[in-house]
Amino acid sequence: MSNKSLLISLLFAAMTIGSFIACNNKEQKPEEPAINLANLDKTVDPGHDFDAFANNGWKKLNPLPGDRARFGSFDQLAEVAEKQLNELVKETASTKNEKGTVADKTATLFNLGMDSAKLEQQGIAPLKPYLADIDKIASMEDVEIAIAKFHSYGFSPLFGFYGSTDAKNSSMVIAQLTQSGIGMADRDYYVNDDARSKDLREKYILYIGKMFKLMGTEEALSMKDAETIMKMETRLAKASMTRLERRDPHKTYNKTTTKGLIELSPAFNWNRYFVSQGVGDPGEINLNQPEFLREVSAMLKDVPIEDWKTYLTWNLVNNSAAYLSDSFVNTRFDFYGRAMSGTQQMRPRWKRVLETTSEALSEAIGQLYVAKYFPTEAKERMVKLVDNLRISLGDRIKNLEWMGADTKVKALEKLNAINVKIGYPDKWRDYSKLEISDDSYLANVIRSNQFETSFNYSKINKPVDKTQWFMSPQTVNAYYSPDMNEIVFPAAILQPPFFFLKGDDAVNYGAIGVVIGHEMSHGFDDEGRKFDKVGNLTDWWTPEDSKRFEERTKVLVDQFNGFVVLDSIHADGKLCLGENIADLGGLNISYQAYKLATKETKNIDGFTPDQRFYLAYAHVWAQNIRDKEILRRTKEDPHSLGKFRVLGPLKNVPEFYAAFNIKPGQPMYLEEGQRAKIW
Repeated sequence: MSNKSLLISLLFAAMTIGSFIACNNKEQKPEEPAINLANLDKTVDPGHDFDAFANNGWKKLNPLPGDRARFGSFDQLAEVAEKQLNELVKETASTKNEKGTVADKTATLFNLGMDSAKLEQQGIAPLKPYLADIDKIASMEDVEIAIAKFHSYGFSPLFGFYGSTDAKNSSMVIAQLTQSGIGMADRDYYVNDDARSKDLREKYILYIGKMFKLMGTEEALSMKDAETIMKMETRLAKASMTRLERRDPHKTYNKTTTKGLIELSPAFNWNRYFVSQGVGDPGEINLNQPEFLREVSAMLKDVPIEDWKTYLTWNLVNNSAAYLSDSFVNTRFDFYGRAMSGTQQMRPRWKRVLETTSEALSEAIGQLYVAKYFPTEAKERMVKLVDNLRISLGDRIKNLEWMGADTKVKALEKLNAINVKIGYPDKWRDYSKLEISDDSYLANVIRSNQFETSFNYSKINKPVDKTQWFMSPQTVNAYYSPDMNEIVFPAAILQPPFFFLKGDDAVNYGAIGVVIGHEMSHGFDDEGRKFDKVGNLTDWWTPEDSKRFEERTKVLVDQFNGFVVLDSIHADGKLCLGENIADLGGLNISYQAYKLATKETKNIDGFTPDQRFYLAYAHVWAQNIRDKEILRRTKEDPHSLGKFRVLGPLKNVPEFYAAFNIKPGQPMYLEEGQRAKIW
């Protein structure tokens, strides 16, 4: 997310290479039916399980590929883009290009990643310059200098540093320090006593040991080093905030100065660090987790230098493994793919290298794709949809029976101030200073990381650039940024199953319309509502309205806590509250906008327009998923699983009941007093 930490609320948990409407491709296949009857399962009663009714056919037609832990409608969309992008990059890679051009950089990076023979021949050689630097460490000062270097490489040992918007002064970018430094994705894996956490800790230690052995360390010492890493990372994990705690923007807003930081965390030479990162004295600094930085200081005092060298070596190899020879790549996949997510096999090399290339030259490649694949009429229809959704949400706010007049005025001001970005940036980034050479795949990845890190650091203590995007145009996703008060829809998402250029309004409002409403609703979810119309973290609600809002959102928390995701494991209604509010809000807002914008009455394939609206919504979340991935996402992901993004919100929508004749006593039916009514 381009180092922008503060609350970018995504439509999906994962950001992937996107896809585009190939308006200029004469060989493009005809657009699929907006509602494909083969995706349905009419043997299931809609009132019993609407996800099964709407999506069982799709699930049977799209079994999980071996290289996927989860495969859904938007993953299917992303695959189209991969093929398009691959064709273009391969064509570029096979052409002689002028040195230093975007085409030359694209071709060089892609070819290096695809050259398996060279990667095998080089083996560990690309790591040697960095390992030599670690080997020279002889003092704590050297340790700190090495940590600073690693941060410039795009790695985050010990803590994270970046520039992002000041939550209480949204016009300025300030320095931010945050918890980091652990190799597993969540601090709970280090501290919880459940069977899965214990099993993952054992597997993680074995994984670390295997990596050290690949670098030439003897087995006994490899396992000793692995225990050292686990001990150090566990200390960091115990000092870290939980994911739920980090969802409270007040808890992660702790602004201070360099002097205050030094008083809190005196063992680290912060002045030298900031100078090394090119920011000098950053002035104001936000400490996302102050107690974590206190523990950083304690560790610098009592952890031996040799352990720090081991820790830095681990950070180097773990962050580099994906760009080395197959033994490193496969060993890394065994843990993060198989053990963590249950994925059976690695994605093909071309997909992995393509993703790396697209990330390194993000907007440069995006600019080429927009020119070729993004039709102007798609943007025009999106602008109209957004306008209609804004009117709809405004009407709903005006008619809320639970919100007072003063809060309504400010809510409407915030709604009207939401900035909307569609398709691609108005101003493209310049990649001329990004160096791509033919030395090694890893070296280029690190140089790309340095390019991005430098770009981010350069914004500290400067006004916020309102034109900046935090997703590339080729990303299948969308986001709301509360500190920018903006919603962003990259070009990639504007095609089936989210947007049908030739589809009926019912389907487009049920799919992309709900996506728009979802992102708008993030401005008023449990986190977004704490930011005002210009993106400042401030309380603009009356105490009474805040209390009523929390009472209503608790209904949604309790509903989702009741869903069993696997065996005896339940969904986490608190962790997913923001996304669940946005899903429910998006449904209500888009349905009302649809009814105001069109008078469609024609049945298609036996379904009324209202039924097609809800079928389109459900199909957006069609997915198959592995058990391990269910458990991982339930722990880490603030989005509910696809099945429950269908079942949960729809149970609260009376118009859905009317459309499919949902009756009392059916699983999809909730008594009116049990329904969540928020936006």
